Amino acid sequence: MPYTVSRSLSKATALAMAATLLLTSCTAVTNNESSPSATEPSTVLDANLPAELADYYTQSVKWEACGSTLECATVEVPLNYAKPDGERIELALNRRKAQNAQGNLLVNPGGPGGSGLTLVSQSATSMFTPELQRSYNLIGFDPRGVGESSPITCQSDAAKDDSRQSNLHAWDPADREQIVAEGKKYAQDCAQHTGELLGHVDTISAARDMDIIRALLGDRQLDYLGFSYGTFLGATYADLFPQRAGRLVLDGAMDPALSEEEVTLGQAKGFEDSIDAWLTDCLEYEDCPFSGTLDEAKTELQDFFSRLEGAPMTSSDGRQVPVVDFVTGFIVPLYDNSSWPLLRTAMQRAMNGDVDGILFFADLSNERTEEGKYLSNSMDAFTAINCLDRPMDASEAAMEKQAQRLSEASPTIGKYLAYGAIGCDTWSYKPTGKPANLTATGAGPILVVGTTGDPATPYAWAQSLAKQLDNARLLTFEGEGHTAYGRGSDCINEAVDNFLLEGTLPAEGTRC
Repeated sequence: MPYTVSRSLSKATALAMAATLLLTSCTAVTNNESSPSATEPSTVLDANLPAELADYYTQSVKWEACGSTLECATVEVPLNYAKPDGERIELALNRRKAQNAQGNLLVNPGGPGGSGLTLVSQSATSMFTPELQRSYNLIGFDPRGVGESSPITCQSDAAKDDSRQSNLHAWDPADREQIVAEGKKYAQDCAQHTGELLGHVDTISAARDMDIIRALLGDRQLDYLGFSYGTFLGATYADLFPQRAGRLVLDGAMDPALSEEEVTLGQAKGFEDSIDAWLTDCLEYEDCPFSGTLDEAKTELQDFFSRLEGAPMTSSDGRQVPVVDFVTGFIVPLYDNSSWPLLRTAMQRAMNGDVDGILFFADLSNERTEEGKYLSNSMDAFTAINCLDRPMDASEAAMEKQAQRLSEASPTIGKYLAYGAIGCDTWSYKPTGKPANLTATGAGPILVVGTTGDPATPYAWAQSLAKQLDNARLLTFEGEGHTAYGRGSDCINEAVDNFLLEGTLPAEGTRC
């Protein structure tokens, strides 16, 4: 399955934490004070709304203060939209009110498994422009199965630590039997602790939840800003409810027509290109741990990974860091080129025996604290949602063929991205989705944003999604890193703001 990093932690916060760790140490503080506030019933109904869903669309929403600038609420949605009279689950929402709000903007940071609550509570001031913050109430939510909404629950924190320290290699047939056995145990744990919800965390159900949220906010149309996987969620919403789709911005686009194998192959190519760009930059500095030409530097990096396969490193807190977890940490700074210096420092130290800097990035991706607590279930949700959304061929022949293609596309990390289908082959619920074009016929204009050097959602995916959607405009950021809005480009920020605030699309072919 593809790698991902949620944008729920702001760039400024993540980089500050990383820089502090590489120099000394870091701490974090949260504040969750709450007090009751007013109740706001829905007043927006659709004439074609199915009668069996009316209770969900007309429920009262009680917002309560949950910090100095935030309000929080919980709403109910059906576990299974095919049986709306059955079990109900909860969605957690928050909102950051604007001084002169023209409306509500629902946001999603990606994943799948990323927390919209965290995006709004921790990153609003750094990711969204002052103009956007003044003009929209920012609405965050944890999708079904994620975080503070009715969650997927699989394993204890200790079990997660143990799993990450396992030095099994899926590309080694001798290890594969044990990997399959552990995958079955993980799937059983998820099914036992989560129950029927595990089969209903698909993207279509989450998009239908978004329409209930829209109505409960009192909006006739949904304005939405989604990053990475959030573009797939937003495009799915527009395809299901084109007449209710307002101003949608899809930044770092997924291509819904791609198979799992094609998604992983695209990311392998994307990360290999980003590794080339990072190494080229690294070689300009005296503290770069590599030397020579780009090809020579890449060979040194590949040799280092190869040595890790047989000799995992040990962190200062005693944890073993095998190559797969190391690669997870290695790719995190590739999501934003402003963090390349931090990766240079972390790799310089790793190649001298200190793995703590790279492990910090791996922990950041997994949302693990220094005390060993996992702050969210993002990785469990990531697995569960992906397993439902896209069928995966776990036959030996198919996985070995894919592994060969990945290694050719990315000689540096391709092998570590292979054999992801093992995790879903043992899953308790069969996939309900499949790759398909999304057209959103009848929707208003949709703005798709793509970054030419995006490793996680390659630019070609944005081009493809913009072509699939009947009424979309592609905005291009010429640069490195994952997504574009809120990463320092005034050109991108202004174009997105103009669309969200005024409905004005950038000119056809705009490149920033």
